[in-house]
This record gives sequence, structure tokens and C-alpha cells, in this order.
Amino acid sequence: MKCATGLSASEVVEEFAMVDGELTLVKKKVTKREVPPDIKAVKMLLEERGEASDEELEAERMQLLSLLDEQNFEGERNG
Repeated sequence: MKCATGLSASEVVEEFAMVDGELTLVKKKVTKREVPPDIKAVKMLLEERGEASDEELEAERMQLLSLLDEQNFEGERNG
């Protein structure tokens, strides 16, 4: 499912060195990346789901519009 919708991934690389006889963190690198949706996974997910009825599509459309409205409201409030 994550492959079909895309995901955010982060990788942490830490470098340690001996300082005064103890291991000490000397460098830390955090890399964040966005992994786009995989078209093959999307196709497989849609095939498993089957055809959606008009009512299901309309319900999903309304839910997505509601989510967009909430995000726009939060963005205006925080911005």
C-alpha cells in the first residue's frame, strides 16, 4: 500500500570517534527523501479493488474535498 501511495523516508548516518577513550558522536547526517508512488503498485491495487460504483466515487470525492478544505483552513490560520 505504501508503494502505491508514495512515502517519506529518512536515513540517519552517524560517525563516531574515540575521544578521551570513549566513543563520541562527531558527525550526524539526516537525509529525508520523498519516494513517489509506484505505477505498478497502483495498477495492482486498483485491479484488486475492482470497479467503484458512482456512489463510492462521490463519497470519496466529498471526503477528499473536505480534507482539502481543512488543510486550507489550517494553512490560513497558521500562515
